[in-house]
Amino acid sequence: MQTAPRLPDGTPFPTLYYLTCPKLNSLVSTLEGGGLMKEQQERLATDAELAAAYQRAHESYLAERDAIESLGTQVTAGGMPVRVKCLHVHVAHALAKGPGVNPMGDEALAILGEQGLWPAGECSAS
Repeated sequence: MQTAPRLPDGTPFPTLYYLTCPKLNSLVSTLEGGGLMKEQQERLATDAELAAAYQRAHESYLAERDAIESLGTQVTAGGMPVRVKCLHVHVAHALAKGPGVNPMGDEALAILGEQGLWPAGECSAS
């Protein structure tokens, strides 16, 4: 689900994407609890290719949000581009934009797929 960049009272709210599927929310929480974000954060500090892809995800997210309404800030969501702090945001971004945009979200979805826990489209609207 995509939300507006401001709350109804005008307060800036930089997060655009949310997971609305209860099952996927639970699965992503399990990955967070299992340390995936910590592993991703550590790799971000040492893997230049991953860091560059994550920077591009940040820039894409910022451009999309600013096209709706500029908040006058470079803050996006989920810690981008230097931290990994909310895997739910990254998975939602990856699902909304498709593979190859958000490497952290893509990785989480790939792990769930490899484990047979997340068949794509399971929570699609009917």
